[in-house]
Parts: sequence; C-alpha cells; structure tokens
Amino acid sequence: MKKFKGCLYSTSESNTKLPDLGPNLIMSEIMPRLPAKCVGRAKKVCKEWLSCISSKEFVMMHCRHMCKGSRQKILSIGQESCFISNTGVDLVDEKTMITLPFHVRPSDVWILSSLNGLLCVCLRNTFEMLIWNPLIRSCINISYSKSYGFFKIYSDAVGLYIDSSNDYRVLHIKRGRFTVDVMAYSRRTSHWKRIPFLQKRHYHTNGYVWSGETFCEDGLYFTVFQFWLAGDIVIIRFDVNTEAFLEIGFPYVGNGETCQGNLIWLWIYGVMKVSIG
Repeated sequence: MKKFKGCLYSTSESNTKLPDLGPNLIMSEIMPRLPAKCVGRAKKVCKEWLSCISSKEFVMMHCRHMCKGSRQKILSIGQESCFISNTGVDLVDEKTMITLPFHVRPSDVWILSSLNGLLCVCLRNTFEMLIWNPLIRSCINISYSKSYGFFKIYSDAVGLYIDSSNDYRVLHIKRGRFTVDVMAYSRRTSHWKRIPFLQKRHYHTNGYVWSGETFCEDGLYFTVFQFWLAGDIVIIRFDVNTEAFLEIGFPYVGNGETCQGNLIWLWIYGVMKVSIG
C-alpha cells in the first residue's frame, strides 16, 4: 500500500484529516464498504487506485462486505418485469423495478453464470450471450458471429472467471458433432480467442451431461457424467492462468447408480465440496 501515499497525502497544511487515515485504512476498511458506483468513480482518482480496486483481493473484500445485511441484493426476473430487492428481513418488501438493457421479455433471459455481481446471460429469441451488471444497468453483447458468443441449450457450458491480470472473462465450451470447441472472451480486450481442449476424449457426445461451473481460486470446475452409464463421471478443471484443462477423478459413490455431482465453493472455509444427487 506504500504506492498510494502519493495519491493520499497532500503537501498542503490545510488537509489535516485525510493523511491521518492512512492508505491502508482507506483501501482495507473504507473503500470495500462503499457502493459499487462509488468504487467505480474512485478508479478515476489515480492509476494506483485503479490498480488496487481492480485487483482480485479488493474485489473479494468488496463482495464480502456487500453480502452483509441489507447490502445483499436479489434479482427477480418474472414473465413481464424485473426487480432488485434487499435481503434484509425488514426490507423484503422494498424492491426497485429495472428496465432490461436488451429488447426481450424478462422471461426470455437465461442466466448462464454469475460472478461478483456480473451475470452472463443468454437471450432466448436469438441465443446471443451478454455480460450484464443489473445494479449499474450496464450490458455488453459478446456475440459476434455464429461461431462466437451464441449459446446452445442442453449442449454448451459457460463460466465467468477472473484471470491473474484481473481481467473478467467468459469461458464458452461448445460441443460439436465430433469435437469440443472452447472459446474465451476477454472483457478488457472485447475479443474471443480459441483454447485447446483435452485430446482424444469423447465429452462432445450427447450422452455426456455438463454441469454449471464453479469458480474456485484459480480454477473453473465442471462435472461431466455419462447419462446412460452408471459411475462414469469426472470433474473437468480449467486453469484460468495457464488456460489448460485437467481431468480430476470424481469421489467414489459406491451405490452403482447413475448420479450427477454438484460442486459447491464454501467461501468462508476456502474449500470446495462435492454434493451427490
């Protein structure tokens, strides 16, 4: 935090309050408690603030504070309307109607993935994929052509993640007739790029079912199981920094029945749990 001293400390003798706070206190105790819009404006103060606020550590601190009490929000999408409401017991009836930034009915919006307040959604009428922040009403269409950013239901898998450079990305796993094609979208560069998948694997066939993603530390995890073959289930891990895939053995179930496992990230304890169901 020493690098923030140039921005926080003034040579003027009239500024007597701000220097007493210190850069560590401001960035660790004050900034994480501010609303998202205020934090966004704080990025314009100086390059050092931009770097710190954009870091993964600050994002985690900010989300931890935002999840407390009435600061935690619920997004409700109905047939014809969309609301944001608080989770506090006394504030459950307080809700704000929002206007969707895309021209479809609310019921035609599918939520594919979420991370730190961002949503990756799909429009039911066009299958276009978008990154949407409901709180600040910001939306980015990430579909470019038939090969980029179009979601196929019951076939594709999608996950939001942050890489080592603090860039928010969307991983799109597309199953074709004979292959698995993987693309990654960068929010920073606004471009897609192709990523190689595991060689000589048959996860592209319709017999395999892909779960939703679980983002844990530096990995994006999916469970993949063979619907017609009991016990054929595996965890696929995508390393968000090396951009390499890895197969991980699924914990032994022992009942000989077909099952689907779900991965749950327990943030408080820093572990990932496997739920069988």
